[in-house]
Amino acid sequence: MLFNVPEDVTSQAKLNFEQALRFTETAAEATEKLFELNVRTAKAASADVVSQIKALTSIKDVQELASMQTSFAQANAEKAAGYARAVYGWATETQTEVSKLVETQIAEINKNVAEAIDRAAKSAPTGSEFAFAAIKSALTAANQAYDVLSKAGKQVAAYTDSTLATATAAATGEAPVSRKRAA
Repeated sequence: MLFNVPEDVTSQAKLNFEQALRFTETAAEATEKLFELNVRTAKAASADVVSQIKALTSIKDVQELASMQTSFAQANAEKAAGYARAVYGWATETQTEVSKLVETQIAEINKNVAEAIDRAAKSAPTGSEFAFAAIKSALTAANQAYDVLSKAGKQVAAYTDSTLATATAAATGEAPVSRKRAA
């Protein structure tokens, strides 16, 4: 038998429930952070609009208007780039946390499957060793494929981070700043 039904299934269900709770907590915290960022941004944007309108009411000539419009446009572009960086940072942080949760869950599943295969192999009839060896080999190959894909995904994320930092720096005239991604 693969499972000692009452204990194995119950403990697996409990682990799955705990993992779902951790995922829910992570999602709720991420949503809260994004909401707070949007509220701060909206407040700052409202204050900027009020100050820009007040500044426009004191304009005396066309040259001053053109100068003020240029400074407003530059300030607004810098703030938009700052907001985009903050959202990207939020997304990166959230993705890292979710990846950790998924990797933990996959490791736990792999461990449980390996233990179930070992238990089944012990109670299997003589001559079935080759079948269990094939199953273990397939499981090892699947884990190796997952590791390769995971590493490739992290490399793509790091490259994307670098590209976005360079593009943002070029757009704002700042030195590029790249975030270190968790491996």
